Amino acid sequence: MRLTIREALLSFRRAPLLSALSIMMIAFSLFSFGLFALVAINFREEFGQVEQRVELQAFVDDSTSVMTLTDGVGVAAGWPEVERAAPVTREEALTRARESMGEFRDVFDAEFLPASIEIQFKEGFRDAAAVKRVADRLEAMPYVNDVRYGEEFVQQLDAIRTVTTGTGIALGTAFALVAIIIIAATIRITVLARAREISIMRLVGATDGFVRRPFLLEGLLTGLAGGVLALLLLRGAYALVTRFEFVDALFLDSAMALAGVAAGGTLGFLGSAFAVRRHLKRI
Repeated sequence: MRLTIREALLSFRRAPLLSALSIMMIAFSLFSFGLFALVAINFREEFGQVEQRVELQAFVDDSTSVMTLTDGVGVAAGWPEVERAAPVTREEALTRARESMGEFRDVFDAEFLPASIEIQFKEGFRDAAAVKRVADRLEAMPYVNDVRYGEEFVQQLDAIRTVTTGTGIALGTAFALVAIIIIAATIRITVLARAREISIMRLVGATDGFVRRPFLLEGLLTGLAGGVLALLLLRGAYALVTRFEFVDALFLDSAMALAGVAAGGTLGFLGSAFAVRRHLKRI
């Protein structure tokens, strides 16, 4: 093991420019993917805030008692899609209407606005299908006259969610594939640069495992270094964008940052393993 570590570290000294090139290629590949991830995270955060506006109002008959209204709220609160269910009396509806439309406050009175059940949805249940299920259950209640939830608005959110999810998967996959191809090609150049060394090791009886181990460790260290550099570049880009507070953006949390560095090490290791394996087959 000590020999493997020594050989891996010596390889950086033997070809510093090639090692630096490998680290930078891995770093820029992961940096590109990280930029895409940051955009996706921040878009998801903003979209989640818009999704929180998905609410439902079930207006009840004027003859509905407070007890009946409270019972209906209790039933709705137990549904899996519902995060919060609350009764809205006529007086509360009047107060809200006058606050939201101050210049027309005198137009509204308590007789004009009906009581209702207000529903807020859990995350993951703010799509059109889930909202429609809740609306159908409420409409089945004998004292509910009308249910409103902005059907067109919810359907538009569904369309945006579908498009962005599909686009995100496609672009994310493309970025990942490009990063893997670049990393594998870069590490292959490193292996080919030491082809003579590998041939000599094979001639003196070295096993494939003995030949492979220093390259695998070198690939791992190169990938980790590239991951760290990519994280520093990403942090710099984030600081530049948010420096003047034009954009209130989120950055990667600690777990995602560590995962990015680990991904660099993994890609370096796998790319090195693939390149060495192909080269050993040809000798």
